[in-house]
Amino acid sequence: MSPARVPTELRPGRARSARLADNDGALGGWLLAPAVIYIVLLVAFPFLLSMYYSVSDATVGNTTLHFVGLENFERIVRSSTFWRSMRNTFLFTLVSQILVVVLAKILAMALYKDFRGKWLVRLLILLPWVAPISLGTIGWLWIFDPVYSIINWSLRALSLLPANTWPIWLGQPDLAMMSIIIVDVWRLLPLATVIILAGLAGIPQDIHDAAQMDGAGFWRHLFLINIPLVMPIMLVALLFGIVFTFTDMIIVYVLTRGGPFDTTQVLASLAFFTGVPGGDLAEGAAISLFLFPLLVAVVIVLLTIARRTEVT
Repeated sequence: MSPARVPTELRPGRARSARLADNDGALGGWLLAPAVIYIVLLVAFPFLLSMYYSVSDATVGNTTLHFVGLENFERIVRSSTFWRSMRNTFLFTLVSQILVVVLAKILAMALYKDFRGKWLVRLLILLPWVAPISLGTIGWLWIFDPVYSIINWSLRALSLLPANTWPIWLGQPDLAMMSIIIVDVWRLLPLATVIILAGLAGIPQDIHDAAQMDGAGFWRHLFLINIPLVMPIMLVALLFGIVFTFTDMIIVYVLTRGGPFDTTQVLASLAFFTGVPGGDLAEGAAISLFLFPLLVAVVIVLLTIARRTEVT
């Protein structure tokens, strides 16, 4: 005899699972719960903690905190280093992201075409994004080395450097800023290329065929069809790049430590050096909070522009 089958109503666990699967709202909440917990623990809690530290006298090793109000913010805005770091942050972000978007657009258009070895080229382009940024930056540290720089030796071998000229890439202010911009472009170019390439793949082939039949040349096709249709995607790539660059300190930390003479110091690195090595957690937290309203404004502006430029 076969064992008696237990009615569904007598299986409370399976019945609850069935009811949960039928309830879209409850199921969606449970599926979003891990992401919400992740955001709360790694984003919301540190943000609230930094707000608490910014109005206190918190220092490394001190277990007692006292409320000091806006003294930390007042001291920061009177500091010339802070304003220099603010200017460097905008310069570093704007120049690097303009280069990233332009080069990513060119690369995406090149990779959109079919050619032999296309998979290998895509792999090589994606490698900077896959590799840990700290290891990649250490490699660039050797490339910019004042004695063994492969850039300098190559320029000397090609007779492009005068006899008594030897650039110190990380020791001269202008060259140091150029160096961290180059590394940031190298790092974020793969991400922007993939995003824009996805946008190019989303353009219907009928539009390209109609433009070709109408006799549109390369430049008319580029500026009247290609760029307008991909503009919302390009703005998304620009948004990701700005957020990553604006809040990143790894490149500056590994290459220059903010030097020479704070000419490459950005807000993220200044907050770190003030709060951790400097021991002033309160002032470091206050500096980091200046990033939040600036990023919120950038996100709102770029998303608004992307929505208005979207072709329906």
